[in-house]
Amino acid sequence: MLKSSARRLTVDCVVDWIGSVLICVGFDQYYARSSCIYRLAEKIRTGAESVEGVKATLWKVPDKQMIDWPKGSFKTEMDIDIPVIKPDELPKADGFIFGFPSRFGMMAPQFKAFLDATGCLWKTQELAGKPAGIFCSTHHQGCGQETSALSAITQLVHHGMLFVPIGYNFRPGMFEMKQVKGGTPYGAASYSFEEPTFLELEQAFHQGNYIATITKKLKGYAI
Repeated sequence: MLKSSARRLTVDCVVDWIGSVLICVGFDQYYARSSCIYRLAEKIRTGAESVEGVKATLWKVPDKQMIDWPKGSFKTEMDIDIPVIKPDELPKADGFIFGFPSRFGMMAPQFKAFLDATGCLWKTQELAGKPAGIFCSTHHQGCGQETSALSAITQLVHHGMLFVPIGYNFRPGMFEMKQVKGGTPYGAASYSFEEPTFLELEQAFHQGNYIATITKKLKGYAI
């Protein structure tokens, strides 16, 4: 962790760090067809850094091709230039916001593979007590925005991390019924078949701000 007289916090989305927040996203050539999860991550980073003293850094997990798609099946929409994170870099952060596309109602296999590689951190419990949030994207309604987040919580539990949902404090956006909108009490979300809506991006900003604020409070009371 970087040190300064201001006690800077970091949050990882995977976000950087006084607090530092780590904002970590995962996708491969299939999921990168849409920039949806990246747009949410950028908005979350902006929200996290709106909290005084917080530095948020965006990372991505290693791009491992889990599905043998026929060559030329997909045309990647964008080449996202984000540094790749390694498991041993996670302890540097004070808080985390993990984001991933959904695959059959669960986190994408690339992200699961990354978390499966954190066994050494689990053994030492280096991430225990640190707050973490979750955001995701699905292809359309009914594809598991809640189950993707809910099933991902098990990864946090084994590390002793503190899951921070956003609940219904994103008002009145959580009760919008007149437009198609992603997002749940677990965290921000959107649909990969189109760009995130204004309301979805506002919820992402709120999540970044909310988790960064909690991370900062926890850091202030750390012994």
